[in-house]
Amino acid sequence: MSLRSRTTRFALAAFSITAVSAGLVLAVPSGAGAAPPDQHRQHAFSEAAAEFGVPDEILLGVSYLQSRWDYNAGTPSTSAGYGPMHLTDLRTAGAGSHHDDGTEDPRGDDAREALHPAEPGPAEPADSLQTIDLAADLTGLDAATLRADPTANIHGGAAVLAHYQRELGEQPSTGNAADWYGAVARYSGGSDTAAAAAFADEVYGVLASGEQRVTDDGQQVRLAAHPGLAPDRGQLRELGLRDAKKSDVECPVSISCEWIPAPYQRLGGDDYGNHDKAQRPESQDIDYIIIHDTEGYWDTVLDLVQDPTYVSWHYSLRSADGHIAQHIKTKDVGWHAGNWYVNAKSIGLEHEGFAAKGTWYTEAMYRTSAKLVRYLADRYDIPLDRGHILGHDNIPGITPNRVAGMHWDPGPYWNWAHYFELLGAPLHGRPATSDTQLVTIAPRFDANQPAFFGCDREAPAEVCPARGSGSVVLHTEPRADAPLLSDIGLRPDGSPATMRVSDIGSRMETGQQYAVAEVRGEWTAVWYLGQKGWFHNPRSAPAAHATTGRMAVAVPGNGPVPVYGRAYPEAGAYPDGVPVQDIVPLQYSLPEGQRYSVGQVTGSEYYRAVTFDPAQHVVVRGKTRYVQIQFGHRVAFVKADDVLILPARR
Repeated sequence: MSLRSRTTRFALAAFSITAVSAGLVLAVPSGAGAAPPDQHRQHAFSEAAAEFGVPDEILLGVSYLQSRWDYNAGTPSTSAGYGPMHLTDLRTAGAGSHHDDGTEDPRGDDAREALHPAEPGPAEPADSLQTIDLAADLTGLDAATLRADPTANIHGGAAVLAHYQRELGEQPSTGNAADWYGAVARYSGGSDTAAAAAFADEVYGVLASGEQRVTDDGQQVRLAAHPGLAPDRGQLRELGLRDAKKSDVECPVSISCEWIPAPYQRLGGDDYGNHDKAQRPESQDIDYIIIHDTEGYWDTVLDLVQDPTYVSWHYSLRSADGHIAQHIKTKDVGWHAGNWYVNAKSIGLEHEGFAAKGTWYTEAMYRTSAKLVRYLADRYDIPLDRGHILGHDNIPGITPNRVAGMHWDPGPYWNWAHYFELLGAPLHGRPATSDTQLVTIAPRFDANQPAFFGCDREAPAEVCPARGSGSVVLHTEPRADAPLLSDIGLRPDGSPATMRVSDIGSRMETGQQYAVAEVRGEWTAVWYLGQKGWFHNPRSAPAAHATTGRMAVAVPGNGPVPVYGRAYPEAGAYPDGVPVQDIVPLQYSLPEGQRYSVGQVTGSEYYRAVTFDPAQHVVVRGKTRYVQIQFGHRVAFVKADDVLILPARR
């Protein structure tokens, strides 16, 4: 088909449209008129595969690893990819920052001067990550159509795959899917052989098992299983990619990892960067894995983590293909969470992306991230639950003046439910009843679309595109038009929270557990920041399910319980020469009679590390014990002596 006729066909298709979901008007592929409306995307894959000589299963498999066949409201992914085929266009995707509303010191330690490094800016597009231009050249369609129209996007992706096949000296045909390994590997955009191979292997793994699902805009798509398919991996040598350094990585063998070290370097005088040496888990248990997003594109992020004057984290994950770079040994302490107690007991994973832009995260990155987290959790005996696998947005400020500046990534569009399915720890449960005492937040991601605003920095008052979210918003009364709750840490004047995408003051997240305060019909109230917060929880479309666990309640008769952002030892535990760290309560308290979900009971620790010489570092352990609770959107700590721990019946 000529470019002119193909362009004309898509222009004519615009006159035959189907509303697939609210606010979305999508072109119907030619010949799809007889197909049910919810199967137009399946037909689009078949049509594009036939037109460009790509096996159906290859096109479907590549798309699944990028987008799970979703439209994502026409918005870009965290690596500037659009549509089901994730055609990338960094020029239009732009950048946002979850740091717009925060002044967090990533190290989070009163014992050392706060660090406020400059934030990354937008990166220049790399040719390999500007595939929308190649798709436009190959199809004659303009970039705007390829971004916005999922049918055109699928055809563009098929054209790119066929082009990569021709570059390998193979003629596209609808024949054997085993002969497309090299083209699939190149589609990943990976710059090294391991990354490209890992992406291609994951695609062929999906082909072997098969998949089917309903997309975010209501399309039924199915990929039949192809067991026994043996791809020609020898094609990988023809791509001319580099070999990454893997000798020092701590990663499962099934994913692509390389070693790009963060510098441990003296900067002059007593100053040094950009992390701390330690001997974990011998020195301290590793209790947490922290999920971040980078707020920068891949190349920029790698430059920053290799800057000795900057901050640090353990792993970076690339969006397009899920490739991982490790920067710090897991035994050492990164400066990433804004809370020194958490830093000293956690591993930080930065995922390429922009929370404030309302972008979506690729399936390729979800999968490699989940494999890495499962590997680390097994290695360090970290429970796979939301008390230990935390978002950066769940980390408390260390003192009252640090609360408002804490960051809020990975944001409301990170799919925690899908992530925990990939971890092998799905968030299943029973329907809640009037007798339920503890609930796990678990809305249906695609159907749950809160009306957040502020995703566009150029138009901060505009409502974000309608898209799936794991967030559930709380109200002061059991009605949708009631005000949101107040978070005095974010708004000392007591004014209510807002629906701004960065405002977590009245918001719960999938997987978090809360104690039930009251049930009225389809509305459930939970205890949250010392208040009763209501959310819509109808049995027909539940936002939470009943669970078992433990709850902390204030010891009766002693008044409200102080709440802390870190579990530091009592003064008598500090040896000579180690300055005592004050146990400073936050501006919140846990009132008598209210109950809060328990994440863990832990001892008190402080890691004194303010010198370049790790021989002078000291772990201080006290007798005081703490209970970690789900207090609001963030976790917090209360002293074990101040509370009773009760079992929660389902």
